Amino acid sequence: MKEAILSSMNNPRQLEELYRNNKTPFKKEFSILYPELKGNVLAEFWNERLSYESDEVFWGSGKEFLFVVVASLVAGILAKLPVIFPISEEFFYPRNIGFLVFPFLAAYFAWKNELAVNKTAYLAAAIGVCMVYINALPNNNNSDTLVLACIHLPLLLWVILGVTYAGDELSNYKKRLSFLRFNGDLAVMSAMLIIAGGIMTGITIGLFALIGIKIEEFYFEYIVAFGLPAVPIVATFLTQTNPQLVNKVSPIIAKIFSPLVLVMLVIYLGAIIYSGKDPYNDREFLLLFNVLLIGVMALIFFSVAESSAKEKSTAGVWVLLLLSLVTIVVNGIALSAISFRISEWGITPNRVAVLGANVLILIHLLLVAVMLFKTVTRKAAISEVGRAIVLYIPVYFFWTVLVVFLFPLLFGFK
Repeated sequence: MKEAILSSMNNPRQLEELYRNNKTPFKKEFSILYPELKGNVLAEFWNERLSYESDEVFWGSGKEFLFVVVASLVAGILAKLPVIFPISEEFFYPRNIGFLVFPFLAAYFAWKNELAVNKTAYLAAAIGVCMVYINALPNNNNSDTLVLACIHLPLLLWVILGVTYAGDELSNYKKRLSFLRFNGDLAVMSAMLIIAGGIMTGITIGLFALIGIKIEEFYFEYIVAFGLPAVPIVATFLTQTNPQLVNKVSPIIAKIFSPLVLVMLVIYLGAIIYSGKDPYNDREFLLLFNVLLIGVMALIFFSVAESSAKEKSTAGVWVLLLLSLVTIVVNGIALSAISFRISEWGITPNRVAVLGANVLILIHLLLVAVMLFKTVTRKAAISEVGRAIVLYIPVYFFWTVLVVFLFPLLFGFK
């Protein structure tokens, strides 16, 4: 997109065509290029055009709106399959929860990016193979490898979504960073929709209760059941057609919570020592410790992705560097704890999975911390930190494939 904009700066018609075909990427890339293009009359015009923000919400084309409606209905029907057919909920939802969201978002971006038919077919086949495979695994509720496969499969589907989002620019690390920013925007918009839906639910049930009609069972069985799968679909549609709705909220959230999480994490590490709790002998505590680690790491990556397209203050980079260093300490504790548990009680699928994940995360955090240090010492730009983040993502992909497809075989489906 960047090269296309530069090559079209003397061709107004070509610029207009680029914008209409891919509005959001065009706007993001142009904002990065604009400082280099100041003085160009056409660039000044486009800057004013793209900087103008209307209070109105753009609802996209009729085809986009129809796609959202149909996709939401189909997702809702899939969510109700255990009711329509004699399928156990305990069997269906852990295995198929990811298929209620990611295939529809992937289809949206494949359509918007006009992905080639053969590439779309390959990605659809990959999703189909995952669906058949996860539902063909032996139905053993005590199987650790089944639980691990169900937990890691959404990550695999998330990678497929990232491929469709990138379209023909998969090798462009800036496009991958844009995908991380999209995930942050999607989380913010989804949270707002859920809050609004929760308020509407409370008001609706309350109003009907005032006239003596109890609609709770019907409402949750049909309205909520169809509404929840629709949330990420509608949120994606809104973030892509109206980037102005969240493009100022997400950076503010990242800026506010990064230092707060840093302070919380330092206090928490001290509180662990005071409380006498340790992840070496407490399995549940180790699990929560790793969840905390993943959450903080996601915040770091999201903050970098939000700031990569623009200059970030030195203080902000220092906060991210310190947060990375503290997270490395947390990761080191978790890694030593799982190593201790393996040496004491032997190898299990869960312990191997946690060990592998912690090693990969530690390496990734070290790479990011080094790049953040180079940024604060003026030896690298913040964009290089983003590059270090996204170029490592395929490593997680291959590890996920290993856990989902090979662990059940390696451990005899136990």
